[in-house]
Parts: sequence; C-alpha cells; structure tokens
Amino acid sequence: MKLVSRFAVALAAVALPGTAVATRPRANISKAEAQRIALVVAHGKVMEAEYEKEDGGWRWSFDISENGRIHEIGVDAMTGKVVEDSWEAPDSAD
Repeated sequence: MKLVSRFAVALAAVALPGTAVATRPRANISKAEAQRIALVVAHGKVMEAEYEKEDGGWRWSFDISENGRIHEIGVDAMTGKVVEDSWEAPDSAD
C-alpha cells in the first residue's frame, strides 16, 4: 500500500464518527483583491488577515487598525461583497 493511502486510512480511523473534514474551497476573490475592498471601507493598517468559514460561507476577514481601534471587515471570498463591517471592543481578545 502506498504511503499516501496508508495516511488516508490512518486519518479516517482517527476521525470521529459522524464528522466530516472541512475542505477550503478556492476563493474567487484573491486576498489582495479582498484587502483592497476592505481598505475602501476601513482606512487604516491591516493587522491580521484570515481566510475563514463563518455563517455558512467563506470569507476574507481583516482586522484593520484605525484611529487606535480595530475595525473588522469581512469580504465574501466568492463575490467580493462586504459581509461584515464592525468595530471590536477595546478590551476584546479576538
């Protein structure tokens, strides 16, 4: 049995019953393109960027430092639509 096949079998054996391994679909919108969109809404410096699944969809999420606060902008990875525009609480650990 090939090494890759053995790894797949071992991985399947460890998975919990009834769970599925999440796959990350390829984004239609690149990270750079999503960041340009986010910076139109929030005028600051990108502190953190992440490709994540949230509320059933995949998005680029940006934490942007703006005037001493963190402005969180989510850009849908498939359409480029801004799906989140919020401010984090000053004492937030997120």
